[in-house]
Amino acid sequence: MEKRSLTALADGLLADALNATDGRGVRTIDGGRPHLLHQTLIALARGQRLDEHDNHGEATVQVLRGQVRITAGEDTTDGCPGQLLIVPRIRHTLTALEDTVVLLTVAKRSTPIAADGVGGNPSASYWRQARRKRWPVNASSP
Repeated sequence: MEKRSLTALADGLLADALNATDGRGVRTIDGGRPHLLHQTLIALARGQRLDEHDNHGEATVQVLRGQVRITAGEDTTDGCPGQLLIVPRIRHTLTALEDTVVLLTVAKRSTPIAADGVGGNPSASYWRQARRKRWPVNASSP
C-alpha cells in the first residue's frame, strides 16, 4: 500500500508551475497504461487554461487550491477548494481563475460496453464479452 501527501505534491507542483514559462505543471499520481483509473495533479497559474478537449472516459476534477471554471458548450461551472466537479462527457475547457491545483481522475474503459438487451444491464454484457474472450469456444469454462 502506498500513501502520498496531496498537500505537499500540490504545493510543489504549483511552485513549479508559477516558475514555468507556460504557467503549467502536471504530475501523474497513479495510473497510466494499462490501468483503467488515471489520477493526475494539474497546476495552472492564474489565467492559464486547458483548451477545448474531449473527455476520454468518466472524469472528475477535485479542486485542491485556487478556483477553476469548466465550460462545456453553454454550461459553465466554477469550483473552489474542497469541491468535486463532474466533468461533462462533451468537449470542454478548464480555466484557472486563480493560481490553481486540481486532481483529475479519469476512468477509461478498456473495451466499449454494449448494452445488448440483457435486462438493460451493460455490466452484464461486459462480463459476458470478457468471458468469451478469455475462454476459447472449444474449451470448457471452469
